[in-house]
Amino acid sequence: MKGSAGEPIPLPFKGLSKLEVEIRRGELSVVAAGAGTGKSLFALNLALQANVPCIYWSADSNAATQLTRSTAVISGDDVRDVKRALRESRFHPYEAALAQRWWIRFNYSAAPSPADMERDLETYREIYGMYPHLSVVDNISNVESGDGGGTMDQYTLGLEGMCKFLNEMSRETQSHVMAMHHVVGEYADGLKPIPQSGLKGKISAVPALILTLHKEVDGLESRVLHVSPVKNREGFEDSSGHTFASLTMDRQSLRLSDLDLVV
Repeated sequence: MKGSAGEPIPLPFKGLSKLEVEIRRGELSVVAAGAGTGKSLFALNLALQANVPCIYWSADSNAATQLTRSTAVISGDDVRDVKRALRESRFHPYEAALAQRWWIRFNYSAAPSPADMERDLETYREIYGMYPHLSVVDNISNVESGDGGGTMDQYTLGLEGMCKFLNEMSRETQSHVMAMHHVVGEYADGLKPIPQSGLKGKISAVPALILTLHKEVDGLESRVLHVSPVKNREGFEDSSGHTFASLTMDRQSLRLSDLDLVV
């Protein structure tokens, strides 16, 4: 009866585990942050380091960007060197490492529709004999809802409906669906903790887990990314955003790892 629903995906970040955060199959989560904070890198690192079957709708980033980022995270090489190798047709040495992540697939449509997403999931199942364990939507406002609305009320209703669709999709496929999302203007710079109320459109009701991200720049070759569980149905939560796990991001390889500090 249970199937795979509720099965946790391997979480590579121990700081989040200490805060009782689990990425469980059959559930919807939302990761919210200001533009440029690192929510796409967080999702990409999770997919690559957990190394589980994954489909990633990358509406915010094109193929060259995701290819070079993924290669840098996996290989540990400087992302600038990887970009140069791609431009100069010297990419062959990286192909074997990327082939080990063969079950992580990307769709680069700028505005995928729910029908597109359903097609992609069925295609994945047809090819690999299973649905992905992790499905990343980057980001939720790029999904074409077809409501044609322009007012804030229409925008909010569209987001609520999209969350319900993604939640149903997670239940039916027993995949964990992780959707990236924006925050209101007060938190757009990404420099301070973001509470649950800081999400744009107030879409907090449906997701089982909401993580907000803010950054700390040290001026060297790394950046600290703070991850706050502001909603967590099955574990610890602090809706103010002031309790967080801290990850360090190597600016060269873009790889995230634990800072071994939980505030």
